[in-house]
Amino acid sequence: MACRGFCCCSPSLAAFNEDNARFLLLAVLIILYMLCGAAVFSAIEQPTEREAQEKWQARFDNFSQRYNLSPGELRDFLWEYEVAYVAGVRMNDMRSRWDFPGAFYFVGTVVSTIGFGMTTPATITGKLFLIFYGLIGCAGTILFFNLFLERLITIIAYVMKSCHERQLRRKGALPQDIRQASGNAEVDSLAGWKPSVYYVMLILCLASLIISCCASAMYTPIEGWSYFDSLYFCFVAFSTIGFGDLVSSQNAQYENHGLYRFGNFIFILMGVCCIYSLFNVISIVIKQSINWILKKLECTCQKCQRKLFRSRRNVVVPGVARSQRNISIESDGVIESDTDGRRMSGEMISMKDLLASNKVSLAIMQKQLSDSANGFPRQMSIVSRQNGFAGGVGALGIMNNRLAETSTER
Repeated sequence: MACRGFCCCSPSLAAFNEDNARFLLLAVLIILYMLCGAAVFSAIEQPTEREAQEKWQARFDNFSQRYNLSPGELRDFLWEYEVAYVAGVRMNDMRSRWDFPGAFYFVGTVVSTIGFGMTTPATITGKLFLIFYGLIGCAGTILFFNLFLERLITIIAYVMKSCHERQLRRKGALPQDIRQASGNAEVDSLAGWKPSVYYVMLILCLASLIISCCASAMYTPIEGWSYFDSLYFCFVAFSTIGFGDLVSSQNAQYENHGLYRFGNFIFILMGVCCIYSLFNVISIVIKQSINWILKKLECTCQKCQRKLFRSRRNVVVPGVARSQRNISIESDGVIESDTDGRRMSGEMISMKDLLASNKVSLAIMQKQLSDSANGFPRQMSIVSRQNGFAGGVGALGIMNNRLAETSTER
């Protein structure tokens, strides 16, 4: 009995190992994804980089010889210009970048985690203030994005329910009391109207594409970029990657500068909200794919276990016994059964029931933590952890509670 808590078949340890398997598999897939991306970008961009380096070196040598400048002095001068450029100094553009509109644009890139890098604090006081300011601002903005995602899913569920009720009214299948209730207040609850993950992903893709196309139509004539460069900037900015190679609202003069800055702010805000929500929906699809891979691996391991223990008698194989026998709590403890005619005894409860009870206890604990964080009890359905990565905090918790995740079993 003392060793039961450390047995690999215990429910808590099994769930722990399952979560670790998902985490490790995701880490391996991300590393492989990064290695493939590095190989592709290296093959695409390295020839252009070498060509640019050779061209610049030839131009540098010609300029140094023509004006009789030593290469060291010229490099020092160019380095000083780079330092001034990072501080915000631009040739033929001596306007202040730390006036109130410029500072507001800067803090917008901070709290949204875009961080273009075109304007950065140069003083120690400014850098210290940025640390504390960004800590609270980024956390608050992420909370805003999560609330935006939650309300977006609620709106989609409400639209789906309204469309269903409208179809029932046309067919005359909606009872009179339901009609009156729907006319007086919002109809019961949206708990049974969870939109599909793929449906929400499609809506967010279309919304992100429309916003990016409209924003690119504004950036192309005003900033002087090509339409493709404008689309590239939209993705880099909306996804909060923020390389800084293309940055809006950095020229010396604009027509209707105030109106353009307002439009730029609105497009970036809407784009970041949509892309952030889209990333979280895609993460659910990735989670389902990982669960499918683990399930296939588990099936393969079970087949290997069956082959390994086929010649042994009275051996309990985890995961195999459940598929071969029907063990019930209501039985008398003597189970008739497996396909070889052997009898297994001494089990009063199945592993499936033990795992189910453990999942329920974990879900109750999660609900209590969520209630204590919110400060009041909430009516929530218990979310099982059978799909893994279950959580009640952040965007993943919103997904698990408000989206109907379609299984990826094939």
